[in-house]
Amino acid sequence: MSEKKVLIVQGGWDGHEPQLTSKRFAGLMEKHGYECTISDTLEAFDDAERLLSLDLIVACWTMGEISRDQAINVSKAVGTGVGIAGCHGGMCDAFRKNTEWQFMTGGQWVSHPGGDGTEYIVNINKGSSPIVEGLDDFPVSSEHYYLHVDPAIEVLATTRFPTFNYNHISNKPIDLPVAWTKFWGNGRVFYNSLGHHDDVFDKAPASQILMERGMLWAAEGKAYAIAHGLTTAPFENTAKMY
Repeated sequence: MSEKKVLIVQGGWDGHEPQLTSKRFAGLMEKHGYECTISDTLEAFDDAERLLSLDLIVACWTMGEISRDQAINVSKAVGTGVGIAGCHGGMCDAFRKNTEWQFMTGGQWVSHPGGDGTEYIVNINKGSSPIVEGLDDFPVSSEHYYLHVDPAIEVLATTRFPTFNYNHISNKPIDLPVAWTKFWGNGRVFYNSLGHHDDVFDKAPASQILMERGMLWAAEGKAYAIAHGLTTAPFENTAKMY
């Protein structure tokens, strides 16, 4: 049986503690027999063949810029069945200029009214996925992420806005996704908006359970694709999107 492989790419804005979250996520996946490689550079996305050999890509890279070819390589790898997962700004505030990345991951950060230390509740969408099985609603004190999201996502958890007196308070209250899954070709995508600082996963243990289960779900999609003969991306026009 071939080795199960995870690539974690860490970097960008240091305020999101990418080295700490990457180390944490590697430890979680290694418990399940995955070989994890952590890269400090986006050059890890230059090798298209290597990306195709992975089971999972974990993005821990806030802001920054990804090249056209790097984005295409990741998009094609995920399209064939390689999973992709991430949290907070490390995935859905990465590469703000690259709309294909946003399309693939399912959302983009636009604000966090109230800043760090905002008190709010994460509401579990019970029955939405095995990823949330047995979890209950839980409180968080952290940044409260407001994201523009893909209506195609499967919502696993939500939070109520607004909680802070800011311009958006003039609108009606809404339930905004906190965690979700979606598909990109044959690949599985998981995102969790929690994780402004690494210690959020200790202070709110359910958030770490979400990450661990979500990463595993995304990683297991590769084996499913192979077992069902889905070994190539269903669409080969990624480059035409640019």
